[in-house]
Amino acid sequence: MKQDMGQRESSPQNQDKTTRKSSEPATEFVTVYIMGKAHKVPAGSTIMGAIEYAGYQIKRGAGCREGFCGACATVYRLPGDFKIHTGLACTTLVQEGMWLAQLPAIPAKKAIYDLEKLQPTVETFQLLYPEIFRCVACATCTKACPQDLEVMDYIQAAKRGDIEMVMDLSFDCLCCGLCAIRCPAEIVQFNVGLLAKRLYGRYLNKKSQHLEERIKEIKAHKYDSEYEKLMKMSREELKKLYYERDME
Repeated sequence: MKQDMGQRESSPQNQDKTTRKSSEPATEFVTVYIMGKAHKVPAGSTIMGAIEYAGYQIKRGAGCREGFCGACATVYRLPGDFKIHTGLACTTLVQEGMWLAQLPAIPAKKAIYDLEKLQPTVETFQLLYPEIFRCVACATCTKACPQDLEVMDYIQAAKRGDIEMVMDLSFDCLCCGLCAIRCPAEIVQFNVGLLAKRLYGRYLNKKSQHLEERIKEIKAHKYDSEYEKLMKMSREELKKLYYERDME
């Protein structure tokens, strides 16, 4: 992150904003520590919003800003609490006295493999991620997950070779890496889940008749007119269409 406090304070745009604030209701502020420095930020802000309000420019560790991509992994401590807490900066709200740091990237081992040469068995996990057998079932990974996934349970399933359970329990994983940085056995849980999902999709997943029919329709250019209509829409029109769509 790059700090740009000087420009922020001297900007005419910000001076206008200060003038407007005098006629607006007073905003409640809290003190948070970003990169070791105290900043007053609006209460109710997300961590990401607070970082930018404090004058930092986020160049890494930001993606969707809505809790889907997992790019903004963050660790923090709270006053009087000995624990290290974890969360996503775009969805976690600031608290008084929060001491935080963003993690723009998580160092993690990723096995290189040819999916076509693998088998959906426990031996594949033994070959590519043998460290899962060091798991001590401490559940630290589960406690660190911002998605509230049962991470420890799917690692135990991987040790048994239950690929379907690993796939199912890790399906909503964002690959943020917070589980891996807290694991005493140094397991990269999210990569184990990714391998299981690939194995399941390639070898175990049942064919979907509806999917095959839809693919045929696409190849027959059934939806070309709809695609062309979407391509001509403005960004605002696309956003409106997306957020007002029917959800099953």
